[in-house]
Amino acid sequence: MTQTPTHQQEPPDPTEGPDPTERPDSTRRPDFTGRPASPGSADPRPVTPEPAPPGHPNPGPASAGRGTTRGGVHHAWWVVLVGFVALVGAAGFRATPGVLLDPLRDEFGWSHGSISAAISVNILLYGLTAPFASALMDRYGVRLVVSCALLLISAGSGLTVLMSARWQLVLCWGFMVGLGSGSMALAFAATLANRWFVRHRGLVSGVLTAGGAAGQLVFLPLLALLAEGPGWRAASLAVSGTALAVVPLVVWLLRDRPEDLGLLPYGAGPDYRPPEPPREGAARRTLRVLRTALRGPVFWLLAGAFAVCGATTNGLVATHFVPAAHDHGMAVPTAAALLAVIGVFDLVGTVFSGWLTDRYDPRRLLAAYYALRGVSLLFLPMLFADEVRPSMLFFVVFYGLDWVATVPPTIALCREHFGEDGAIVFGWVLASHQLGAAAVALLAGLARDTFGSYDVVWMAAGALCALAALMSLVVSSPGVPDGLEPDRGPERD
Repeated sequence: MTQTPTHQQEPPDPTEGPDPTERPDSTRRPDFTGRPASPGSADPRPVTPEPAPPGHPNPGPASAGRGTTRGGVHHAWWVVLVGFVALVGAAGFRATPGVLLDPLRDEFGWSHGSISAAISVNILLYGLTAPFASALMDRYGVRLVVSCALLLISAGSGLTVLMSARWQLVLCWGFMVGLGSGSMALAFAATLANRWFVRHRGLVSGVLTAGGAAGQLVFLPLLALLAEGPGWRAASLAVSGTALAVVPLVVWLLRDRPEDLGLLPYGAGPDYRPPEPPREGAARRTLRVLRTALRGPVFWLLAGAFAVCGATTNGLVATHFVPAAHDHGMAVPTAAALLAVIGVFDLVGTVFSGWLTDRYDPRRLLAAYYALRGVSLLFLPMLFADEVRPSMLFFVVFYGLDWVATVPPTIALCREHFGEDGAIVFGWVLASHQLGAAAVALLAGLARDTFGSYDVVWMAAGALCALAALMSLVVSSPGVPDGLEPDRGPERD
């Protein structure tokens, strides 16, 4: 690319005072050369670099992509760490419904269907909130939105200990936790990856997505033991306290954009220019992006396939695996431990999927993931027993590796097809994920009440996965959106 020469401009006179019309430091385009700010600045914040003067050489790709702020590590990796911990804290509630479904039924006499209705409201709001949360993060900042979301999750989970009626369960589990967890949805992971990284975006998306899996790993056995011992109220308070404990870390380390610290995104070259801040309201932008996305088949194919993903993970296995295993005589803590093991391998599978997404066609990866998941669900009804057998362990490992491995390729396709609006589009695709999850969470509970088992649900889920695999292959190969470079090439060396 031909660059405009800079030697033709006259350097500034060092004897002149600051230009009163110059923008304040907080709005200047940052310098990535590491020079200190000019002396005499009244800004009390830590010293940040000034824009490089005319004639100063631009930093090379290595320095641009690897500016450091803490311990020689690019701050982007600290953001990933905080985002991961925040997602772990928010994932506490995602482990709650399957463990507490039977205790709530035993104490209050509520049916599987009525409890599943509250779970469905939660899942539905989780999905519908996500695209608006992405736009709110653009408008008001990631740190503020994430902190408020964690506080809402903590309040909703903590207030359940006082409930005595089903509408209160819907209010706390459904609306409060649904809105909070929706603001901490996978669109949050997409936003961080797109803002802070040019290289390794797929890998980072996989790591952040795995935060939910790590949350299951941490919370499922603990919540099952609490539900069996002190009771389900202790489990709800544990989730509430964990979400609340993450808030100070978010306030301390999470930053909205690398430009706020005078840095380029990790792996960005010298020609990188930060995107313009949004000029329209969050809700208006979110709806405008949706209208644009709806005009093409790519959105419908991605949304349809991701709806099946939600139906077969959050809606079915996360909500009904423990009750289904308990129907066959397995102890609830044992079944919850198996679900936690799924979370362990999900952590591995999702990170590995992100690595693969940086190197291979995301469409083919999605097709393989959905097809393999469908086969495993078809065999699941034959594997349930009153004890853990090797065949069930094989399913747990196999299914765990595939659990949300679909997320990094889906994020990549949204980014490649929709550019800077990719995170918001993924938020809408995630809404379809949660619509599928909400529908199956409710329908599976009704099927259990009607037929006395979940067998027909597992069969239907396997068939849906075959359809999702076909839809993924039909997605067209994207051109490169304006201003966006695909990030799979540099990872091949």
